[in-house]
Amino acid sequence: MSELILYELQGCPYCAKVVSKLDELGLEYESREVPRSHSERTEVKEVSGQTGVPVLIDEEHDIDGMPESDDIVAHLETHYA
Repeated sequence: MSELILYELQGCPYCAKVVSKLDELGLEYESREVPRSHSERTEVKEVSGQTGVPVLIDEEHDIDGMPESDDIVAHLETHYA
């Protein structure tokens, strides 16, 4: 299992922003596509307490479900740049 897991939705501009940063930093991560319907995003809700994406899990830094693309990008830059 990857230490970085990203819950994302294809076509989501906020998810694309995080994916771009992961690629820029050359980081390997596991992508988990979520359903379009918020009511079906039970796995995301379990890890982050909400149904929006993107959500990052970073096991190395004890991040169990970080939402918000700006926060995720800042975390990646701080810990992996």
